[in-house]
Amino acid sequence: MPKKQFAILGLGKFGTSIARKLYENKQIVLGVDLDEDNVEDAEMFLTRAVIADSTEEKAMRGLEIDSFDYVVVAMGDIESSILTVMLLKNLGVKQIIAKATEKRHGQILESIGVSNVIYPEKDMGLRVANHLLYPNTIDYIELSQKLFLEEIKIPAEMVGKNLVELNLGAKYNVNVLAIFRDDNIIVPPFSNESLQKEDILVATGDRKYLTKLSNLNQN
Repeated sequence: MPKKQFAILGLGKFGTSIARKLYENKQIVLGVDLDEDNVEDAEMFLTRAVIADSTEEKAMRGLEIDSFDYVVVAMGDIESSILTVMLLKNLGVKQIIAKATEKRHGQILESIGVSNVIYPEKDMGLRVANHLLYPNTIDYIELSQKLFLEEIKIPAEMVGKNLVELNLGAKYNVNVLAIFRDDNIIVPPFSNESLQKEDILVATGDRKYLTKLSNLNQN
């Protein structure tokens, strides 16, 4: 994976979790927060840690914030969030991802040019609900109203069988794009690849068909 430069503005739990994931994937990560304790707590997950006010133009110019591929505005304070985004736009930052605490906050962020608005509490609530409804679905991405990309634990009855034998396209109307096995990913999976006990399928299809496949684990 080629390295990209990310700036995380706001190092609370949300910002730090993003920084950690990016850093673990060997990306270049700058972390900025006005709170010294937050910076110290997140420092081990950052390429560079800075104590600064993201609403101050001089501070952001000094960090050459416009040179980053992505800037994540992760603070929870609505006023600071909006002021930071406005400053970033004025400084020429193109890709801004921002956390919104509620709908009106998100609408304001979108209106001033945020590339992607994230609602952590809402998204987490949906994920928890989906996990309760579909316990064998590990993770998912909603590509459209009907098309989903999901990670699914393989049912016991599939162990030792290959994709030709299983014929999931015909039986469940889903397409298998990859297989997670231990720390490896098989992309694309060979049709004669025998599935193993701990394998995870990455599949696309209509939610109702993916659910049918996932629910085999409960039978």
